[in-house]
Amino acid sequence: MTTRLDPSCVVAVVGSGAMGAGIAQVAAAAGHPVKLYDTRPEAVDKAIGSIRKTFQMLAEKGRMSAQAAMEASARIAPATSLADTAGAALIVEAIIENLDIKRQLFADLENVVGEDCILATNTSSISITALGAKLRNPGRLVGMHFFNPVPLMALVEVISGLATDQRVADIVHATAQAWGKSPVYAKSTPGFIVNRVARPYYAEGLRILVEQAGEPATIDAIMRESGGFRMGPFELMDMIGHDVNFAVTNSVFDAYFNDPRFTPSVAQQELVAAGFLGRKSGRGFYQYGNDAAPPQPRTEATQSAPASATVSNAGAVADAIAARMAASGAAFTRGAAAREDAILECEGALLCLTDGRSATQRASETGIANTVLLDLALDYKTARRVALCPADQCDPQAYQAIVGLMQAAGYAVSRLGDVPGMAVMRTVTMLANEAADAVNQGVCSAQGADTAMQKGVNYPLGPLAWADSIGLPCVRTVLNNLAATYGEDRYRVSPLIQRKVWNGSRFHE
Repeated sequence: MTTRLDPSCVVAVVGSGAMGAGIAQVAAAAGHPVKLYDTRPEAVDKAIGSIRKTFQMLAEKGRMSAQAAMEASARIAPATSLADTAGAALIVEAIIENLDIKRQLFADLENVVGEDCILATNTSSISITALGAKLRNPGRLVGMHFFNPVPLMALVEVISGLATDQRVADIVHATAQAWGKSPVYAKSTPGFIVNRVARPYYAEGLRILVEQAGEPATIDAIMRESGGFRMGPFELMDMIGHDVNFAVTNSVFDAYFNDPRFTPSVAQQELVAAGFLGRKSGRGFYQYGNDAAPPQPRTEATQSAPASATVSNAGAVADAIAARMAASGAAFTRGAAAREDAILECEGALLCLTDGRSATQRASETGIANTVLLDLALDYKTARRVALCPADQCDPQAYQAIVGLMQAAGYAVSRLGDVPGMAVMRTVTMLANEAADAVNQGVCSAQGADTAMQKGVNYPLGPLAWADSIGLPCVRTVLNNLAATYGEDRYRVSPLIQRKVWNGSRFHE
């Protein structure tokens, strides 16, 4: 078993910005002597002062002892030159995202440090293979990608380039774990794990918006209150900054030779062109500032609950809705619905879970005009909101009966335009599809993909665990229906999902 670096080993951090300072804080808190270097000595002094104040604050709040805070503060010292890092066992680079500048730094470090010193880069996008290509010993270079803010975010992607020594990756993995992080192994490919797998979260929200199926506030509310995500895609892009988010999407798109799965959005390009970059500019999808009104989702007006309804006697979704209706005292019976795929029916309308076809297509193919689709929820037992979508053929009163029934079950209801796959379902299946391709291509393990997305971007469930929960045949059906509707390779099903459907297995047994 590979062991971590001993706490007595010196860790050097190059770059004293938010990421570098955060890494230095975590290493010092874990017991390592830390040397912090930057080409701007005043920036180093400011960062060290801020770190020491943080330790003091943590002690005052009882999150660490006063003695531990004092000792951790004492372990951090400035490095006045790269030569001061000579005795380090691990050097973590956290400087500008520029291949040539990083390469030069590692070449300079190689002339200073010992042969056993591990060189790590905190890059979020540059190839580890390319960074190490000109080193005398490229095997010592590894990616150690932290997430901001470093002291709070658990994930560390430990990324191996083609030349990275596995022992080096194992030591860094064990060390990150000893620092209280949740490290995952990854292969150096564009976007690594998180920046690759997360692309559909933004892309599908943008496509739904462009197709006028809902406004940003409504889609965000559905993703939060039904999907269980901490933030919806539009508020998250506003927080990240559209210039940054759009640049990452373009970078991944270019790196994968214009794979349509990563196609950037014209809508986001327009925001960047206008300078509407999100919170930092005062305007993105939303307005910011003291006078800005909080965005409000569209929620259906209260409707009367139907006098009677039949909830299917089969399926977890039907069971959850029935339990909520029973708790509220709504009138219903359990029994077989008019169609096997229906969750419930009332006043001639059927409610069915979206399967990647539009409601209008399903109504046409089944001959049941009063078809209403329900979007995916993380947990129908506790969800605060659900999204519904009626077919174009659906009688308004029949749709309102379904709305009233869901409101009687305690849900806020948002109506989406008739976009195939709706919001949560198409996003989750695309996230799972991308994660499956990453596993299929050896970028990471299934557990690594799920850990990365939960610990790195706070997803409520790992996308592959979520796919297992939905059922891989259902995921494949949704993706195939999306592909058929759009006629795009963007929605092609991962070969690994296909294979697991055929052999009857799951990602997590």
